[in-house]
Amino acid sequence: MNILKSLIVWLCFIPVAILNGGLREYVLTKILGEKWALPVSGIILSVCIFLITWLLLPRIIKALTFKDCWMIGICWGVLTIAFEFGVGLAGGNTASELLAAYNPLTGNLWLLILATTLLSPVLIKTM
Repeated sequence: MNILKSLIVWLCFIPVAILNGGLREYVLTKILGEKWALPVSGIILSVCIFLITWLLLPRIIKALTFKDCWMIGICWGVLTIAFEFGVGLAGGNTASELLAAYNPLTGNLWLLILATTLLSPVLIKTM
């Protein structure tokens, strides 16, 4: 039941990620250039995911155990990857284009975002 409740928090990540993409495309790229806009955007989204988790998860689920936090983080990670691939493929991207986001040498910090999504529930439990 806790995992189902946690989906409310995960669903909050989607509009924030979309807004972050808009911020990157329309503001950060113009200010920082393409080379820096992508990693800065990744850091911003990671911070937002952590803050949303910190603000909402303990309020939605009162008695969180470490096991719950790990299960929620794993569920969120799987959902995030499935969502990204589903939307990406439906939007006309190829699997190789989507997999390229997993290479941090390109400036894309997608792995940081996934790690934040996975670990945020556990981190807030330790606070």
